[in-house]
Amino acid sequence: MPQPVRPELTPAHSSDLSERFSTVRALSLALAAPLSDADATVQSMDDASPTKWHLAHTTWFFETFVLRDHVAGYALHDERFPFLFNSYYEAEGRRHARDRRGMVTRPSLDEVRAYRAHVDAALLDALPGLSADAQTLVALGCHHEEQHQELLVTDILHMFSENPLEPAMWPAPRKVPVEMPGPIGWIARESGIVEVGHGGDGFAFDCEGPRHAALLVPHAIADRTVTNGEWAAFIADGGYSEARHWLADGWAWVKAEGIVAPLYWEQGEAGWTRFGLDGRRAIDPAAPVTHVSFFEADAYASWAGARLPTEFEWEAAAASHDANGGNQMDVAGPVEPRPAANGPAFFGDVWEWTGSAYRPYPGFVTAAGAVGEYNGKFMSSQFILRGGSCATPRGHARASYRNFFYPHQRWQFTGVRLAKDI
Repeated sequence: MPQPVRPELTPAHSSDLSERFSTVRALSLALAAPLSDADATVQSMDDASPTKWHLAHTTWFFETFVLRDHVAGYALHDERFPFLFNSYYEAEGRRHARDRRGMVTRPSLDEVRAYRAHVDAALLDALPGLSADAQTLVALGCHHEEQHQELLVTDILHMFSENPLEPAMWPAPRKVPVEMPGPIGWIARESGIVEVGHGGDGFAFDCEGPRHAALLVPHAIADRTVTNGEWAAFIADGGYSEARHWLADGWAWVKAEGIVAPLYWEQGEAGWTRFGLDGRRAIDPAAPVTHVSFFEADAYASWAGARLPTEFEWEAAAASHDANGGNQMDVAGPVEPRPAANGPAFFGDVWEWTGSAYRPYPGFVTAAGAVGEYNGKFMSSQFILRGGSCATPRGHARASYRNFFYPHQRWQFTGVRLAKDI
């Protein structure tokens, strides 16, 4: 979780913060409720973490940076847990290896739930008397946990996809076919200077600022994301078997990994299917394509005679739209991208790859201390995504929000919006 731009907090806000804390913590438990202890322990790949670890790590954050550091006399729930549930904070000392998190069969899921209950009770009891700085850390912890809620969902999806039975996390009704959207419309934008990045009131992570000027050249950005049906046409036209549209690293990845379609797609006698939180079903041609890498997104854009937008082009186009709208996560359930409604939509459904590298804005300074470790040290070899997804808790995203992943990663709900030069 990135370091926050400090919101203005006074003791009068503690009741609102208490409600937000309780709501966020409850959603994490609801997301994990259908799982067995075994389900919550398995780690299906190095990039993913077990559900049990997500539940404990987010708790460790509150216990460490709020209760331990700001509540006199607080005693750790279990002195062994910091080693197990620290993620990558060098300043917090030794920690269990990330790729070995699936070996932590104990504590059990119930013991992790008890850990959460202990920390929740202690924090809610202490909250009214916490300093503004400590309350800022509680707010940060809530946003951090929302990030882990999305990871929890996508990690579960990947874990179940590795099970030959392909179990559904949640049941869902049969999909009702909808009309395919019309051709992509283009939103033209002239050249000029725009202000980008977070500025003003409200929470933001430090990598979203400082707000600064950026020059845009004449371009157009698509009014919707690419659909499954359009992606199937890309596949049928040899998109994964011809090198001409691929970056060199992307083509090497395709050949080395045997990539022939988006993650979780399979082709059968009746056509393409996908695996989701509701099990395996036929793809919906009208729905946004998802679980594609930056390499795939860039290759598709080349095939379509377009390109990926820069993150500043995307932000300038999205700034006038409601960041709390669209298909985002409200409750625990089988979230998935849905066919676009009328009008341009920039938030929800899928995180949209941009062509921009994850690098600091002018004037960015890494915050001091352990909580400041997150962003600065990861500004290398990753690309920016914008807009939130169907698994992003509603209220978490904003126009300036910068998500980032390595170009080969695709287990998140990632998709594609095109742009082109004018």
